[in-house]
Amino acid sequence: MIYHGIRFSLKPGLSQEDIDAGLERMRAASRKIPAIKSWVVGRDFGGEYEYGAVSQLEDLDAYEELMNHPEHNEVDRAGLPLIDRFASFDITDDPDPELGAKIAEIHRRRFDAVPDIAGLVAGLGDYSGSAAPGKHGE
Repeated sequence: MIYHGIRFSLKPGLSQEDIDAGLERMRAASRKIPAIKSWVVGRDFGGEYEYGAVSQLEDLDAYEELMNHPEHNEVDRAGLPLIDRFASFDITDDPDPELGAKIAEIHRRRFDAVPDIAGLVAGLGDYSGSAAPGKHGE
């Protein structure tokens, strides 16, 4: 099992209406992506971020399906321009010692295949996660 998580803080000046619409767009996408077994999208407490999401995925194939699903790409295109700080992380009980490298490779392939999203991620004020593009690179 892989739990894919994101944490983020928004750019100043966004209306609560825009924030609520963006979070609902994330929820709607999560309902449409078959690879996601369960998910939560909402406020983030106890850290440096305002909001977050966690998606439960069965395995690495499901992870790759999520990363490349058109709904995920559309959420990124709509949401990343609103974000200032972003962190992506993964938690797993899979014993494969190479799983972290395999996850990073999925991200690298996605960023190579979808350069507009790689550009949006590279343009964030702060980003940490697998295969971080641009100024955030590993």
